[in-house]
Amino acid sequence: MGKRKFVTKKYISAEDIKVVRKKLGLTQKEFAELIGCSKPTIERWESGDTPVKGPVVLLLQLLNKDPEIVQKMEIPPKVYPLRLWYMHEQTVCTMIDVDELNQKVKIKNYAENIMFRAFGRIENPDFDMYQQFLESRCFPRTRDKMKLILKDLDLPFYDPFMIIEKTEGRMAEDDFWIRIER
Repeated sequence: MGKRKFVTKKYISAEDIKVVRKKLGLTQKEFAELIGCSKPTIERWESGDTPVKGPVVLLLQLLNKDPEIVQKMEIPPKVYPLRLWYMHEQTVCTMIDVDELNQKVKIKNYAENIMFRAFGRIENPDFDMYQQFLESRCFPRTRDKMKLILKDLDLPFYDPFMIIEKTEGRMAEDDFWIRIER
């Protein structure tokens, strides 16, 4: 079998970058955040007359071909006072917005694999499902010597949310965790 070849451009121009960025409806700063570089880099690329080479060439080709991917990756505005980021290592799997007072939950899944989603196939969990999810990221209520564990965590009683605030919902057997944003 011969050497594999691809139809990736060798370089892109300043105009190519501007066209894709504007097609996506992004400012230079937003575009820089999306592709993981600095705003001055985007400014330099867009104002220069030197061809731009490297991985950004393929990335722009993919973004131009499938601009909807940006919407899939965009962080929506916070709709409730509490936001939980269900993570696997550094990857956001599910974003969970919670209104505890009115017992409402809204989620956005970023993981394609349902095993990596906080609620699996469920797209519209209710508040009870949310509470079950929190408890699933804690040690069991029936754990032997639970009072000693709570004392180590400096908690007065078993409350899944308070435990997650202390432990980030980390479990010994997996790489999932929860970041809390108020």
